[in-house]
Amino acid sequence: MRIDAHHHLWHYTTAEYGWIDDTMQPLRRDFLPADLVEACAAAHVDATIAVQARQTLEETHWLLALATENPLIRGVVGWADIAAADLPATLEPLLANPHLKGLRHIVQAEPDGFLDDPAFNRGIEALTRTGLTYDILIFARQLPEATRFVDRHPTQSFVLDHIAKPSIASGEIAHWSASIHELARRPNVTCKLSGMVTEANWHTWTPSTLKPYFDVALEAFGPTRLMAGSDWPVLNVASTYTQWWQTLDTWLAPLSPDERVQIEGRTAARVYHL
Repeated sequence: MRIDAHHHLWHYTTAEYGWIDDTMQPLRRDFLPADLVEACAAAHVDATIAVQARQTLEETHWLLALATENPLIRGVVGWADIAAADLPATLEPLLANPHLKGLRHIVQAEPDGFLDDPAFNRGIEALTRTGLTYDILIFARQLPEATRFVDRHPTQSFVLDHIAKPSIASGEIAHWSASIHELARRPNVTCKLSGMVTEANWHTWTPSTLKPYFDVALEAFGPTRLMAGSDWPVLNVASTYTQWWQTLDTWLAPLSPDERVQIEGRTAARVYHL
């Protein structure tokens, strides 16, 4: 089974998606399950995980409703205020829907040191008791902070989004590589092969320019802790959905059949309890 472990859905408004600037015109529209079904059919994707794009409970409930109605969407990584004292009470109704698989906060937009906040860490302790995952969304420079964070929660399942967004466009790899290898030493962390085309030059990237970053992630995590994702529809500014999966196919071709199966779906199915 081929699983897209990371995509978004939204009703577009300029107020709620202010980060979609003039360079991202293709994203300034609705992206709904019908669009997802069409893209997945063309790329032979069998199941997906929908991930939050807004930090609201309203969106989390909406994504869960879409997952309930659409068999392609097997799970949701939503948002709740992890630092809030009433997090357990907030999670209770969300957990009633079996499609909720994890939570995420947009840490890449927060100041340095956010993951050291005591209230946020108390929230992660509460999250651990639920069995939900936590998706780590950061830039490469935040990897040391994320490693400290993970060390405080050795029994929490973490998923690193977008290979921690290295600066592919500038060609920087050494510092990111060292930091991601260090994080990968923690066995409770898995990593998504996603979000790479948008960290590269949108107009000139090729599979070969991205492959060194794939190679580092594969070396650091191994196939059993890597999962394929698209970051659709964000990737549309630099790629088509099918083109991205064809790129992944090229990289995975030299691997054994079992290693390919792990990355294409089995890791995601295990980590997100699909």
